[in-house]
Amino acid sequence: MNILILGSGGREHSLAWAVMQNPKCDKLIVAPGNAGIAQIATCASVDIEDAGEVLALCEAETIDFVIIGPEAPLAAGVADRLRDAGLLVFGPSKEAARLEASKSFTKEICDAAKAPTAAYAHFTDADAARAYIRENGAPIVIKADGLAAGKGVIVAMDEQTALDAIDDMFGGAFGSAGAEVVIEEFMEGEEASFFVLCDGKTALPIGTAQDHKRVGEGDTGLNTGGMGAYSPAPVLTEALQKQALDQIIEPTLAEMARRGTPYHGVLYAGLMIKDGQARLVEYNVRFGDPECQVLMLRLGAQALDLMHAAAEERLAEARVNWADDHAITVVMAANGYPGSYEKGSVIKGLDSCSEDSSHMVFHAGTTAKDGQITATGGRVLNVTARGATLQEARDQAYAMIDGIDWPQGFYRRDIGWRAL
Repeated sequence: MNILILGSGGREHSLAWAVMQNPKCDKLIVAPGNAGIAQIATCASVDIEDAGEVLALCEAETIDFVIIGPEAPLAAGVADRLRDAGLLVFGPSKEAARLEASKSFTKEICDAAKAPTAAYAHFTDADAARAYIRENGAPIVIKADGLAAGKGVIVAMDEQTALDAIDDMFGGAFGSAGAEVVIEEFMEGEEASFFVLCDGKTALPIGTAQDHKRVGEGDTGLNTGGMGAYSPAPVLTEALQKQALDQIIEPTLAEMARRGTPYHGVLYAGLMIKDGQARLVEYNVRFGDPECQVLMLRLGAQALDLMHAAAEERLAEARVNWADDHAITVVMAANGYPGSYEKGSVIKGLDSCSEDSSHMVFHAGTTAKDGQITATGGRVLNVTARGATLQEARDQAYAMIDGIDWPQGFYRRDIGWRAL
């Protein structure tokens, strides 16, 4: 097969790496890609939110299968246009992608499906939102309704922080994503991620993970896109996975199908676990980043077979073969992230990192310039390792980091601490 992956981050590097392990892949193109991806695949410079540009690339390269990595092209309807042109696509339609693109839509689906989630209210008016906060107090969660690149969620532990978040969102801090706001009950417990492949009819669980959203050690400081992750998530027992499937995911998929918008692709359920029960925090309509990195290292070549089965609506016959192993990824980010940071610093020592089925440095925000790898993003590298135990995987990941020479970057030294 000739395969195209859309995206440029660590998630897409790990998808490309897994796809390349499979002999069914004859040619792999990643658009736009990054410096790490360019070492294993051909990179193409196209606007991945422009369906016309993507379709032209598919035709020029005789692409058989398209895997859409990030949420933005999905919300823009790229999957729909490609399917209309007869291409096989992994990723939901624009309408189904509303499960991530609109928080209020997800709540509406949960209400209809009777899926357990946080109590909420939806606002298009700042004064009404402020009145609701004053009435309900804190802690409380404020969410921009639309896509805000993982940054539109404020967990307000006091009332003033919540009111400030309303001012920011309605004031345009998150662009059009904050034109509407969802305010939710603060849920206590331990959060974990559950990943399920869907083909419109069948749901197939493909793994669990936990990530570290806070920038500082001990899960302190500002929220980020994720500073590291590990898989499996010990808190998501088999019983909890079954409860999440039976009470949250399957009813959601049934409701989507009932509305005439069956869900295809990966559905990532963020779950809050307390007292042996899971409630939905949010859905994402693509693999998590950096959770994808640990899942792909564990799944390897079979990831392509599973995504292909989902795209061809034959998940009912698919099986996941898990090794009894663990994987961990540690994000190396540019100094200053998630605030302002410098671009263009040179990263040395990457050649010292062995790369094999148990050790990979997935690039997230890099470019190649004058024969050197330079940092171009906030989250720059995902140093990823696999081991028989989580401790073994963690030790190997940090040993790899020791060989990387990048004074302009930083990382957390406690990834996996909850499980360990």
